[in-house]
Amino acid sequence: LASRDFTVEMETGTGKKYVYLRTLFDLNQRYGFTKFIIVVPSVAIKEGVYKSLQITEPHFKALYDNTPFDYFVYDPKNPRHNLSRVRSFATDSTIQIMVINIDAFKRVVTDSDREDKANIIHRSHDGMNGNKPIEFIQATHPVVIIDEPQSVANTDKSREAIAQLNPLCTLRYSATHLDKHHMVYRLDSIDAYERKLVKQIEVTGVEVKDSHNKAYIKLLQTDNRKSPIRAQVEIDALQKGLVKRQKKWVRSGEDLLDTTGGRTVYDGYIIDDIYCEPDNEYISFTSKPEVIRRGEVIGQVDEDEYKRLQIRRTIEEHLDKELQLTPMGIKVLSLFFIDRVANYRDYDADGEPRPGKYARIFEEEYIRAARLPKYQSLFGEVDVETEAHAVHNGYFAADKKKDARGNERLKDSRGEGKTQADESAYQLIMQDKERLLSFESRLKFIFSHSALREGWDNPNVFQICTLNETGSVMKKRQEIGRGLRLAVNQDGQRVHGFEVNRLTVMANESYEDFARQLQKEIEQDEGIRFGVVEKDLFASIPITDENGETGYLGTELSKTIWRHLLEHDYIDAKGKVQDALRANLKANTVSLPDEAAEHAGAINAVLRKVAGRLNIQNRDDRKAVKLNKAVYLSPEFEALWNRIKYKTTYRVDFDVEKLIEYCATEMRDQLRVGKAKFITRTARLDVNRGGVEATEVNETPATYDRLDFALPDILSFLQNETNLTRRTLARILVDSGRLESFKNNPQKFIEQTLEIIRRQMRLFIVDGIKYHRIGEDSYYAQELFDFDDEDAAPLAGYLSSNMLKAEKSVYDYVIYDSDVEKDFAQAFERNDDIKLYAKLPPWFQIDTPLGSYNPDWAVLVETNGAEKLYFVVETKDSLFTDALRPAERAKIDCGKAHFRALNEEVEFRVDNDYESFMDAL
Repeated sequence: LASRDFTVEMETGTGKKYVYLRTLFDLNQRYGFTKFIIVVPSVAIKEGVYKSLQITEPHFKALYDNTPFDYFVYDPKNPRHNLSRVRSFATDSTIQIMVINIDAFKRVVTDSDREDKANIIHRSHDGMNGNKPIEFIQATHPVVIIDEPQSVANTDKSREAIAQLNPLCTLRYSATHLDKHHMVYRLDSIDAYERKLVKQIEVTGVEVKDSHNKAYIKLLQTDNRKSPIRAQVEIDALQKGLVKRQKKWVRSGEDLLDTTGGRTVYDGYIIDDIYCEPDNEYISFTSKPEVIRRGEVIGQVDEDEYKRLQIRRTIEEHLDKELQLTPMGIKVLSLFFIDRVANYRDYDADGEPRPGKYARIFEEEYIRAARLPKYQSLFGEVDVETEAHAVHNGYFAADKKKDARGNERLKDSRGEGKTQADESAYQLIMQDKERLLSFESRLKFIFSHSALREGWDNPNVFQICTLNETGSVMKKRQEIGRGLRLAVNQDGQRVHGFEVNRLTVMANESYEDFARQLQKEIEQDEGIRFGVVEKDLFASIPITDENGETGYLGTELSKTIWRHLLEHDYIDAKGKVQDALRANLKANTVSLPDEAAEHAGAINAVLRKVAGRLNIQNRDDRKAVKLNKAVYLSPEFEALWNRIKYKTTYRVDFDVEKLIEYCATEMRDQLRVGKAKFITRTARLDVNRGGVEATEVNETPATYDRLDFALPDILSFLQNETNLTRRTLARILVDSGRLESFKNNPQKFIEQTLEIIRRQMRLFIVDGIKYHRIGEDSYYAQELFDFDDEDAAPLAGYLSSNMLKAEKSVYDYVIYDSDVEKDFAQAFERNDDIKLYAKLPPWFQIDTPLGSYNPDWAVLVETNGAEKLYFVVETKDSLFTDALRPAERAKIDCGKAHFRALNEEVEFRVDNDYESFMDAL
C-alpha cells in the first residue's frame, strides 16, 4: 500500500459517528487494539462526538460484554488536566479514546528556543519528566480516526501534524472527501436515499406573481475578463406590451429605462459603477442611492412580508406533522437559519434584550395558527400566547459584553467552529440535543445563526427554513444535512419509512432551482456522474446461489455487464447512457450477457434509475424528409401551386364608437385584476442515478396587500402600444367603470386592458378587412420546396410519433402536428379521388392584422368526371367557431378573404375530419 490511510464515504445523516465508534470497538475485540484518537476539524464536531460517546456508552457496553473503556476531550485551555489524561491514555490497558481538534496539535515548532510558540502538546513538561505529551501518544501507535478529513487534513501543516501522532493507520470518514485513499466502503447520497437511510426531501419555494409595479433589479454576476466591465442583472422588461422578467448584460452608463423597453419605473436607474472584487461585487447608479450586491434584489415585495409567509408555512407544516407524528411518540422540531442575530434578538439603547423582528413575526403567526380549528386537538386548554413564547429559542455565539441584566449578549459569528464564541453556542445546543427529543421539553422551534450549518443535527428536525436576507450562502447539502437523520421516538428507537421521514425545506427560491443546485453539488462533492453507468454499478446487487447462500453480483460480473452494454451501444466509452438503452428499457428488450441473464430484473431496475426519465422520442427514429420529385415536377402540382402562390396586401376600416363600446363592455365584464400574490409551490425530490428530479405536490397562493408603489401614466403607455388617441383610450377606461382596480395592481391592469383593446381591435379589423393581390411578381416560388440547396435546412421528424410515409405528397414523408392532421394524411393517401396534396410548409404565410397565418393543406381532387378541384384546407378538432379562440377564428376569416382575392377556382375550407371534407365535394 502507498500508505496506511483508508477512506470510508458515508452520506450525511446515515450514522457516520456510530459506524466509526463501532469500528473502534470491533478493532479491539478482533485484534486487541486499545489506543484510538478521533481528530475533528471544529468545535461543533468535537462536541458532537463527545455527545455521541455519552449517549452510546450503555449501548456499546451491552454490545461488547461490558468491555471497559475511557474517553475524554482534549481541552487546550486546561493543560494540567490534559497532562493527566494523556498519561492515562498512554499507560492504561483499557480502551482509550481521545477526541481532539486539529488546531490543538497543528502548531509545531522545531526550534527549542521558541518551543513556547508551539501547541502545549508539543512542549516539554516537568510533570512528564521533561517529555512532551505528543511523545507519550507516539509511543502507543494509535489508530487515528479522522472525522471530516476534507476539513482536517486539507493542508500540508495538518497532514504533518497527523503524521506526528505516529498512527498505526488512519481511517477517514466523510460524505465529501477531497482525497480518497484506499476506499474500503462507499455509501453515497443516492445509496442512502434508495435504501431509505435518510429522510425524503420535500422543497417548498415561495415565488411572487403579478408584482411588477416597482423597479425590480437583481444582480446575478459581474464580469471583468475583458473591457468594458459588465454585469448581468435580472429586470422586468416590456415585451410586446407585457412585462417579462429577463436576464440582461449591462455596462456602465447604460440606462435601464431604455434596457427595459421604456418602463418609467426605471427612470433614473443609470448604471454608474460595476465592482467585481470576489465576494464583494456590486452595482451602483448615478442618481439613485441603492447599491445592489451580488444576489441582492430591490423592487421585490416587502422582505418582511416574504419572510412572514415562510415562517407561517413552516409553522403550519410543523403542526401538520405534529398531528401525524405525536400519536406515534415522535417529537417534531423545526430549524430556522438566519444571518443576523439582531433579527431574532436585539438590544435597545440601554442594553435591554428585546425580540427581533423574526421572533415577533414567529409568535404572531404561531398564535394565528394555534387558533385554527384543525389544530385545536394539539392545544386543548393551553394559553396559546404563553405557549408561543415558550416553544422557540435561539442558539447563538455569546459576546463578552453583558446586557442590562448581566447576561451575555448574543452576536453574529462566522460559524467556522474555531472561536470561543462559536464554542459557547455549540456547547449550549449540544447539551440540549438529547432533551429536545423529549415531549417534556416545550422547545420545538430553533433559531440559529449560520454557525449550525455543520456539526449539529437532530433526528427529529422535520422542517428547515432559510430566512437569510440576501439569499443563502449555505450549500444545499449543508442545509438539508441538519435534518436528514431518521426520526427517533420517545423510546429512543429509529422509525423507518418515507411516510414518517419527510424533511420539508422552506427555501428562498423555487424548488426547480433548489433541485438543480442540489444535483450540481452532489456531482461536485461526491464525483457522481448522473446518467453514467459506472463499471462497478451492479456489484452490490444481492443474489442467492443454488445452495440458498446470499451474496452479491460482484465487481467482475459488473465489469462484464458494462462491457456488454458498451458493445451494444447502450453506453458510450465514458459510460454515458445512450437513447438506445432508454428505448430498450421502455420496451423491456435490453440485451445482457448470458451469465447475468437470470438477474435481468435487478439489473434493469438499476439501469432505469441511471437512465432517468425515458425520452418519448428516440434519435434512431429521426428521419429527414426528401423531395418526392414525381409529385413535385408534375404539371398537376404546378397547376395547384400557381393558383395559391401569390401574396396579398390588405386594408381595413372600423367604427371607433363601437370599438369604445365593445372595449368598455369587455373590460367591465372580463377584467380580473387581483393584487400581487405569493405562490408557494411544494415538490418532492427523487434522488437517483439519473439525477435529482422534482415532482410538484401542491401549490398555494397568498395575497400581498401592501400598495407601496407609484401609479404609472397609463394613457401614454396604451397610446404607444395601440396607436389609438388619448381621447379614445380615456373614454374606454372611464366607460368601463373599472378604474378603481388600477390602484390594486397597476401593471396587471395595464396588461389586461391592453390585451382586451388589442383583441377587440383585431376583431373589428377583420370584420372590415379587404385583401388585394399584389401582382404577378410577388409570390412564393415552387422551388422553395426543394431542399437540395445546401443552405436550406431539411425537414425532419420521428417515425414513431409525427411522420407518415407518403406517395401523393410533395415529400416522401408527411410531418403532422396533431392526430387530426395524421388522419387527414392517411385518408389522402387511401382515397383515389385525391390526385396529390402538400402539407403547406411554415414559410407559406398569409399576412393578417393578428400576425402571420399558415394554413394546413393544399389539395388537388380529380373527380370521376375528370374535373379538377383545388382546395386549401384548415384542419381543426371542432367545426364550431365558439370552440376556437377568437384569434384563431379571425385568422381563418382572413385566410378566406385572402384566397377569395386570389382565385375563384380555389376554395378555402375548414374541416374537422376527412369525411366532412369529402361530403362537401
